[in-house]
Amino acid sequence: MKFYLAKSDPLTYSFDDLERDGKTVWDGVKNHQALQAIRLMKDGDCVVCYHSQGQAAIVGWGYVEGDARPDPNDPKLAVFTYRFGGRLAAPVTLHQIKATGLFPDFQLVRNSRLSTMALPPDFVAWLRKTATSFKP
Repeated sequence: MKFYLAKSDPLTYSFDDLERDGKTVWDGVKNHQALQAIRLMKDGDCVVCYHSQGQAAIVGWGYVEGDARPDPNDPKLAVFTYRFGGRLAAPVTLHQIKATGLFPDFQLVRNSRLSTMALPPDFVAWLRKTATSFKP
């Protein structure tokens, strides 16, 4: 299983919405780097959900259902089906992540505007220790 991060503005589509809906097609990504990450997603990969506005925090996780695929509305773009997995007992904020000083090269720390990215294995290990409710 590989790990990714997908950002969402909670006013547009929140993790609460994903939990309620059970799953959704994750679309609308246009950034080249973010699309590269989406195209690598395979069935069963874990995707943590990061609320980008206000809270700026990881709030939960889900799974890729089926492999990523071209967007039927624009084949230059890519989409994936995102299935709800679980909610963190307490959000892990960007401030907490930066305060560790452990991840200066992590794209979330370096380029906080990138909407979708792979998670480095050392960050996944840290997240498991920090957020004990993270049980993908």
